[in-house]
Amino acid sequence: MAKSSGPPPIVFILLFLFLAGGGWFFFMNKPAAQDANNSPASPTPSAGGGSSSPLPVAPAGGAASPVAASSFALPASVPAGTTVRVDGSTSMVTINLNLKNGFQAKFPGTTVNTKANGSAKGIQDLVAGTADIAAISTALKPEDQAKGLAAVPIALDRIAVVVGTNNPFQGGLTSAQVQDIFKGTAQDWSKVGGPTGPIKVINRPEVSGTHQTFKEQVLGGGSFGTGPNVTTLDRDATTPLLQALGNNGIGYATFAQVVNQKTVRVVPVEGATPDAPNYRYQRQLYYAYKNPPSQAVKDFLGYATSPDGQKAMLAGN
Repeated sequence: MAKSSGPPPIVFILLFLFLAGGGWFFFMNKPAAQDANNSPASPTPSAGGGSSSPLPVAPAGGAASPVAASSFALPASVPAGTTVRVDGSTSMVTINLNLKNGFQAKFPGTTVNTKANGSAKGIQDLVAGTADIAAISTALKPEDQAKGLAAVPIALDRIAVVVGTNNPFQGGLTSAQVQDIFKGTAQDWSKVGGPTGPIKVINRPEVSGTHQTFKEQVLGGGSFGTGPNVTTLDRDATTPLLQALGNNGIGYATFAQVVNQKTVRVVPVEGATPDAPNYRYQRQLYYAYKNPPSQAVKDFLGYATSPDGQKAMLAGN
């Protein structure tokens, strides 16, 4: 019998195995590549989106509160009947009220209830569930973050040094002179360039976020004076502080709270007033919330951090 001129059978067997193996490899890897190419980009955090949108989570530690402004989008609409409860810093009374009015006007049928019992009380109420948002004038503490709280920056605020309009002291102060006054070293206006007369210092209570910020920024972490010329208020409220200044008193308050007051005068520090970009005493104000935030909280924070909210916040200032 004549021999076959074609290749031996083993060649066909090897060719079949090669093609089969290549087809299996292509089949197993092509879907993964297609999925990678066709899958949407990772969603950016959005307050107005569904529950799958990632939201900022408070870290277990760290000194600074988490920054989450980009995580909240201005909602297109908010259901009538939505209620948001805000409590916290007295320094943010004007901000809270302006945002309340703006939010309710933009989204008819909604209600924003605001209180001002101090930053510490706002955090307590937020943890207890009796407030939806805490207005705070200092960054969240690590222990608050560990409870699942996060915060979004709302505004940059200046702390103003103020005297009564009838105070005979008409000049400005250096940062060193401000320290001397509030630490109790300088107790007479003549020590800081004014006419002879006792200085009456009006201080806020320790629970005040403004008190803590002033202590850190102005006094370098040092203590306030405790002499007879220093009066510490029982509660953190700006109006009683301004009323207590009289003709020889000096105190401090968030600039937004005093800029339109007719009974007090802002004292320049190092030649600059709080409306100047180079003013020394500045701080960040925040809205703190509990993770995961409710839809009402996401909607309100979306408005507060939007251009509409930022414009409304400054109404009347």
